[in-house]
Amino acid sequence: MRALLADHAASGTNTTLVTATWLIDRLLEAADARDRAAVVIEVLVLQALTRATAGEQDAALESLRRALRLAEPEGPVSVFTDEGAPMQGLLETLARHDPAQGPASRLLDRMADQTGARRGSDSAAGPGAPAQPLVDPLSSRELDVLRYLDSELDGPAIARALGVSLSTVRTHTQHVYAKLAVTNRRAAVRRAHQLNLFSRSAPR
Repeated sequence: MRALLADHAASGTNTTLVTATWLIDRLLEAADARDRAAVVIEVLVLQALTRATAGEQDAALESLRRALRLAEPEGPVSVFTDEGAPMQGLLETLARHDPAQGPASRLLDRMADQTGARRGSDSAAGPGAPAQPLVDPLSSRELDVLRYLDSELDGPAIARALGVSLSTVRTHTQHVYAKLAVTNRRAAVRRAHQLNLFSRSAPR
């Protein structure tokens, strides 16, 4: 399912998104029928992310509300926090729209704690490693690809510059889009500038 969402992020076409939506709806029906709460929560999280990607914000928040209700009080946390920046954005929106949503605020605090821990690890790894304000930080190779995205080079040219295959560049690009919660190259570059991710000038 996540692969379909990543494919949609990379291609911008609706075919994979429609397929993901259909599959998630079927999975949710099956999980509900079998009364498998943990599975229902996980599928609802995916449904929320898929609806948000489709621009269906109200529906996405409704899926997220239901997932949070089922997860309280002792339900799984990682199923939310592991989704990184896209889930963080949805939780922030839910917390703003519905201040009574205590679980959303608590999860945001948990994700902020994780971000701080990861930043500390990044700093310890080396003095040149830039701190990243992301729940799921970009790897050094993903940062390399991101810098080339902020250039005039197309995919094949980026692959040649990095000495890797075009499919590898596409995979890294999909990961970058997912972590930045964007769906295209221009948005990724804009978001990266907003987050100060470019520690040096991008190649031209």
